Amino acid sequence: MTTDIRVKVCGLSTPQDVDCAARAGAAYAGFVFFPKSPRNVSVETAASLAAQAPVGLCKVALTVNATDAELDALVDAVPLDMLQLHGKETPERVAAVKSRYGLPVMKAIGVADAADLVQIDIYSDVADQLLIDAKPPKGADLPGGNGLAFDWRLLARRKYWRKPWMLAGGLTPENVAEAIRMTGARQVDVSSGVESAPGQKDAEKIAAFVSAAHAARG
Repeated sequence: MTTDIRVKVCGLSTPQDVDCAARAGAAYAGFVFFPKSPRNVSVETAASLAAQAPVGLCKVALTVNATDAELDALVDAVPLDMLQLHGKETPERVAAVKSRYGLPVMKAIGVADAADLVQIDIYSDVADQLLIDAKPPKGADLPGGNGLAFDWRLLARRKYWRKPWMLAGGLTPENVAEAIRMTGARQVDVSSGVESAPGQKDAEKIAAFVSAAHAARG
């Protein structure tokens, strides 16, 4: 049994959410800064939530095509450990953000078919980590958190890239172990899969997800 699978619970919005993620054994706590998302939080709320997070829980800010001014306000107010870029940021933008703020940067890569995998190699040159997510449907309001999975067989023979990577997209307590077995992922991200309603985290589902991920064999 392996216990080195690292879990990111994204879209936390209340003190109870942060506490549940930490007690369950999550490695990352994700806060969403995207107004269209039901998981969106204000900078003030995120600052309070991040301040209560226990030592060792990596605090991640999910942003979408954020400007320097928006990131400046965010980084100045919230004690963050990582920035997650979940929009259409170019490799040049990723490098600029990393240089400007001195924080590790995770870049989300949307995958629908094998042709999308080339982006993983491209962004490996500039990002510290990669989040491999399902590509959102055409016309979708949200770049992630849609509860959709992609064909995990696309990653079955590509377990190793030059940078650490995290599997996302449609993961639930019921399927995360199979996803880990199929892809070899050592890190997984969940948001809608541990909710009772959009934006409302469920403590029992969080605990079940982390337990299932930790018990999985990659």
